Amino acid sequence: MVNVNKLKGKIVENGLTIGILAKKLGIDRSTLYRKLSDEGEMFTIKEANLICNILNLSAQEATAIFFSQYVA
Repeated sequence: MVNVNKLKGKIVENGLTIGILAKKLGIDRSTLYRKLSDEGEMFTIKEANLICNILNLSAQEATAIFFSQYVA
């Protein structure tokens, strides 16, 4: 399960918006919102890897975000 709060925090820290991140990922903004709101769609490994690169996440940060047992 993705830790959405940490991911959104990293997006803001990098001076990006959901729309800009979606464009960089090559997906529609509404698709990214669905993935963030956990409405059945999950990030692919390719998307998670791209997010890590775009946001310059360390391995520890990526693990905390994409492999979290955190429940919102």
